[in-house]
Amino acid sequence: MNARRSFAGDLPLPGAFVEHREFRIIPLEIRWISAAEWSIVALIVHRFRISISAVLLGKLRTREFASSDAWESFVQRFRRGKQPLPQAWADLFGPLRNGGVDDLVIVGQIGQSLDGRIATASGHSKYINCPAGIEHLHRLRALVDIVVIGVGTAVADDPQLTVRQVAGPQPARAVIDPRGRLGANARLFADDGVRRLLITAEGTRCTLHPGVEVVTLPAQDGNIAPSAIVASLTRRGMRRVLIEGGADTLSRFIAARCLDRLHITVSPVMLGAGGPGIELPPLERADQAHRMPVRVHMIEDDVLFDCDLSAQRVVLGVAKKST
Repeated sequence: MNARRSFAGDLPLPGAFVEHREFRIIPLEIRWISAAEWSIVALIVHRFRISISAVLLGKLRTREFASSDAWESFVQRFRRGKQPLPQAWADLFGPLRNGGVDDLVIVGQIGQSLDGRIATASGHSKYINCPAGIEHLHRLRALVDIVVIGVGTAVADDPQLTVRQVAGPQPARAVIDPRGRLGANARLFADDGVRRLLITAEGTRCTLHPGVEVVTLPAQDGNIAPSAIVASLTRRGMRRVLIEGGADTLSRFIAARCLDRLHITVSPVMLGAGGPGIELPPLERADQAHRMPVRVHMIEDDVLFDCDLSAQRVVLGVAKKST
């Protein structure tokens, strides 16, 4: 069945049946998009200038399917790299298994409100997304070699960046801190047996927790180029990288064309004023915006947009080894 088209061209009308053009991927469930759900799609399309020409709305089974043993078995199979993946997880996590541009897979994630906010005006953000949305983030952590955040997020939230909500291995942890703002007692520096990296600008003096690896890179106007960050991680054997935030760090990686996938988890709440989500350099015309394939999944109350950015991703290299 063909989707009905709106006057906007590529966007199906509310209530239209939507099919995914990548037929090699079997969806978990194809169903009608309700008017309430479509408003979320329309808002994201408008805010981030994403034109969705074909969308899959899949009902991602979470807690009722994902027993600890089932998920742990999936993680092991995912990391082996050759065995077929169970279809229940392959639609969403399969694209993170192997790079399509080079040897690397760089995925970004952000959780936000329906009106595009990642925090209230006071800075409070725990938690915008539903529990299943938080579990999704922990699943991403379990599948990658390293989790990277910016120093603003590290200072504001003091995250652990560990896998706690689901079964799976612990990734290495890194913070981008060009000016040495983060103290040695930050929780991401906790000595728990995994690698911990501090990525800073050349010439910066930093207070370090014992055992933390220091990566010094050139900086311009106080910022380190995302491509240089990724290159430094590949030299240390990191092949799958999760850019977890915050919004400024993630926006820089998108603008630098250093992401393969972007997971945007939207919660059906409105925060009014507050911290904005993705912010990119302005465009003169809407038709200059990059168009990308998008797959849409329901995760309980949240809507997950899995955006394929691989067509615009620059070549970044090959990791020395794969973890």
